[in-house]
Amino acid sequence: MKTNKIGLIIFLIGAIYMIGMAFIVGWGWVGPALSELSIDQYNKTVWEFGSALFLLWAFSVPLGSILASIGILIYVRAKPAHIWLFGIGLFLVLIIIERLLPTGHFAPLFGVGGGMILTLFLAILWFWGKRRTNLKGPNKLAADFQLTGYIFFLITAWFLCKDLGTPYMKALESFPIESPISIMVYLVLGWLFLFLSH
Repeated sequence: MKTNKIGLIIFLIGAIYMIGMAFIVGWGWVGPALSELSIDQYNKTVWEFGSALFLLWAFSVPLGSILASIGILIYVRAKPAHIWLFGIGLFLVLIIIERLLPTGHFAPLFGVGGGMILTLFLAILWFWGKRRTNLKGPNKLAADFQLTGYIFFLITAWFLCKDLGTPYMKALESFPIESPISIMVYLVLGWLFLFLSH
């Protein structure tokens, strides 16, 4: 079987895994069950917390995205060493973040992380500007779409800080927790403009 066909098959497996588990199962069963059932009722279903099926659903997007990306790398004939390093590296980062980081709230991390995000955004903006001056025709428009996507992701990070931090701030603890509708809109816009940039 040709390398690009193997890559395409792996990409499709990752895509089907994400769409099937994250979207169809999440939308059709797990999401409504988590919204409508008590924890005791939920844990009597096949999607019990910690069960194999629950973990297959919970990690479907992280694992599926890594798998689909490996498939694309194989499809475009990246070097095997690069593919292995990419896949193993991302998987290890996922394990470290999800299983080894402490779970308690640590407020300074949000300040440091926010500062790093802002610094990285400004650095990206600087290098983006230098690169755009050399672009011609439709590539300039593509670069502008890319920048728009970055801006929406930065706005998302800013408002995520508000939504996720409110329960931990004494002055705001009495404020009602609102549905993060705007976060979803900013995320979709960010992904839309990155898509358009390609």
